[in-house]
Amino acid sequence: MPPIGQFGPFIALLIACTVFGSATDRFFSGGNFSLILQQVSVVGVIAIGQTLIILTAGIDLSCGMLMALGSIVMTRLAADQGVPAPLAILCAIAVTMLLGMCNGLLVTRIKLPSFIVTLGTFNIAFAMTQIYSEAQTVTAVPELMLWLGNTFGIGSTKITYGTVLMLLLYLATWLWLRETASGRHVYAVGNNPEATRLVGIETDRVLLGVYTLAGAFYGIASLLIVARTGVGDPNAGQTDNLDAITAVVLGGTSLFGGRGALLGTLAGALVVGVLRNGLTLMGVSSVYQMLITGILVILAVTVDQLSRKGGRA
Repeated sequence: MPPIGQFGPFIALLIACTVFGSATDRFFSGGNFSLILQQVSVVGVIAIGQTLIILTAGIDLSCGMLMALGSIVMTRLAADQGVPAPLAILCAIAVTMLLGMCNGLLVTRIKLPSFIVTLGTFNIAFAMTQIYSEAQTVTAVPELMLWLGNTFGIGSTKITYGTVLMLLLYLATWLWLRETASGRHVYAVGNNPEATRLVGIETDRVLLGVYTLAGAFYGIASLLIVARTGVGDPNAGQTDNLDAITAVVLGGTSLFGGRGALLGTLAGALVVGVLRNGLTLMGVSSVYQMLITGILVILAVTVDQLSRKGGRA
């Protein structure tokens, strides 16, 4: 990847911060930056799983609803069935991993397009969430599930433990992709699956592992959203799939697979967070925030497409 492709998301983040910092004196403050990180933490963790799938030239439209299902499973098990909170959390992550594995099996065994598979899973997870929750918000959430929403101080700025967890997950996954053979196999499968298979790498196993691992990240995101909101909301996650894809695309990961950097996804998520936060501080309607975000996504995909054509020329 050319240097501009590596640093483009960070340059965009710097420009956005500069613009909003000059437009409103409330932007450059520790409390506001902490708020931005809190706001992007859930989508940011979902976007880790989405990045892994897009690196293999797939896409996951079910990620937001798997997160919502996980949040309902853990809160209802704990609040209504009396299951200890740690076990309820593990059960929720197991459910999201299972559905992620089902996505992977359909993609690898039956060779269905990931777009269609995950669109179906989106609807299945939505229905399961509504049925299991009886379309009711779960409010009696154990304190342990809210711990990641607690804060600690750095000077006068309060940082949530959920923000720290998100950053640690990015660091750990980035190191895995960069430094391990299994991580490099993810890039290889997305870049050229047939050549990867011919050198002895089991591409189906890599894909199945990626979809299952992505499900684990969605389960962790479900814990983060419970900690942030204090409830199990059956209507959560309906647009988080698009937000996660937006973060991945703005972060420079190619929708055609095999090219991208996980830390770019973090920058992409922060660009969206900064954009929405800055426009809100300026009093701009949320409709225009969506308009600008959509334009940025189209521009990012256009740059990706042009760079691919330039590379083949």
